[in-house]
Amino acid sequence: MGMSRRLLRLFLIISLAVLLLALLVLLCFYLAAQYEPAFYREAMEADPAEEEKASDQMLQQATALASALKKEGRWEAVITAEQINGWLAVDMVKNHPNALPPTLRDPRVTIGPSAITVACRFEQSGQSSVISLTVEPYMSEPNVLALRIVKARAGLLPMPLGNVFDRLSQAARDMQLHLEWRQAGGHPVALLTLPAAEDNGRQVRIETLRLGDGEIYLAGSTKKGEKGVGP
Repeated sequence: MGMSRRLLRLFLIISLAVLLLALLVLLCFYLAAQYEPAFYREAMEADPAEEEKASDQMLQQATALASALKKEGRWEAVITAEQINGWLAVDMVKNHPNALPPTLRDPRVTIGPSAITVACRFEQSGQSSVISLTVEPYMSEPNVLALRIVKARAGLLPMPLGNVFDRLSQAARDMQLHLEWRQAGGHPVALLTLPAAEDNGRQVRIETLRLGDGEIYLAGSTKKGEKGVGP
């Protein structure tokens, strides 16, 4: 009888230990999924007045770039992460409320010397987490934007890249842009071909894309061409 009680006690202890371990693992997964990148927390706490100012600067940059593209010759532009985040927080919310699927909101970016990270809040079935995508962008050739996928996360947990591929491919189809997938250095690379000609016959070529600390530098040229000419 004493042996039976000892075995029962041992069984209960082991069961409780397994249960506690399982709960600890679940808690770790939950906390990892709830993790928010530091840049995202800071961007979401930005001063609304500063966001408004940055949004206006972004729109001014876009207007100046559109004007430059209408003229023959070289053009260049510098866009900062602050301006992009201001536009995302203000103008996109006011004037483009349906730009994102209902499950995604509050996108923000951070720009480093070699990569861009985009993060946003994902909500579905009562669950909420911050998902992020880090890419290394470069021009593989004029008007062909390459996006090397570095990592995709839900909090601290890796996201299946298949979901990323599907969303990027769908976005390209929606914008009627040609997209190819390649591999480089063990990472998937999306090759996005941008249109070079407009209806009036101008050919716009994006030739340079460089990242700096908190900014993107773009440069290219505009020249006359025959209507219907592609990249």
